[in-house]
Amino acid sequence: MKYEISGETLPVVTINLEAGEKVITEGGGMAWMSPNMKMETTSNGGVGKMLGRAFSGESLFQNIYTAEGGPGMIACASSFPGSIKVFEVTPDAPVILQKSAFLAGSEGIELSVHFRKKIATGFFGGEGFIMQKISGNGVCFAEFDGHIVEYELAAGQQIVVDTGYLAGMTASCQMDIQSVKGVKNVLFGGEGLFNTVITGPGKVWLQSMPVSNMAATLSNYIVSSK
Repeated sequence: MKYEISGETLPVVTINLEAGEKVITEGGGMAWMSPNMKMETTSNGGVGKMLGRAFSGESLFQNIYTAEGGPGMIACASSFPGSIKVFEVTPDAPVILQKSAFLAGSEGIELSVHFRKKIATGFFGGEGFIMQKISGNGVCFAEFDGHIVEYELAAGQQIVVDTGYLAGMTASCQMDIQSVKGVKNVLFGGEGLFNTVITGPGKVWLQSMPVSNMAATLSNYIVSSK
């Protein structure tokens, strides 16, 4: 499998496959493809995995595309202005992503639901109680909101993240929440009641424009224009 990511604000990944190679996408993930790509819609793991994908923000079914009779090509486009990030996933190095981030992956990639160990972290941390876990062995393509900034955290090193800006992290990182201190900070600081704290070791990927923030900003203009 070879791939190329093009575009800046609205990126697309073009995946070139050898004969017989397969790529997995979510329903509706294909933007364009060569005529020899055969599509098969599947539960890809049974009812349990179907429900897990649904909880993590993806569709119940997945599409598997196979290049038949020779090399093939398929392209998957981002659904929101942002970035497409490539992850090399191995059995001992899964990644945890925000809901609905999975775009496509090679054969051998598994998508499942990831629950926060601490319920309070999910309810108040801003990124939601449920995330996606990408495991297995292969290449995964994920879409994020805005520009992506990557941090490598040493063991015990922390970074404090505002609501919605966490795009993904390696499974070795730990997540918790902390309350904003000070009454004036809470009432007038505009940062909400809680922040998310990520503790290393591992990598963290942050996004510069969460779609929830974008929607809130646009809603203010829509209301004021009426």
